[in-house]
Amino acid sequence: MAQTALHIDQRTIGQIQSELVARLGLLGTSVHAKRADDLAIEIDAIRRIAHRHGLYPAVAVTQALESALARGERGALIQGWLSILGDAIGSERHDRDACETFAAACSVRLSS
Repeated sequence: MAQTALHIDQRTIGQIQSELVARLGLLGTSVHAKRADDLAIEIDAIRRIAHRHGLYPAVAVTQALESALARGERGALIQGWLSILGDAIGSERHDRDACETFAAACSVRLSS
């Protein structure tokens, strides 16, 4: 019985990840045409969904991405951040170590 509950939970996580990947794909195709405020709203929506479902690596990346937007990063620079966010959304791990790994990747990107 516990195995069935775990399967349902994983399927639900998979569905959430699929939804977030779809949102990210739409965002990625329109990143050059959107204003920073509009990008921030969409990224915040991704962050809230990820947080609600325990996808903490994605939450860490969205926070870094929001900071990048606030610093004035645009265009191709944002595409790089979106790539990291896609990896974080698709991550099979959602624990503290995974979150710290993605936060470290963001830190490296910030300093480059």
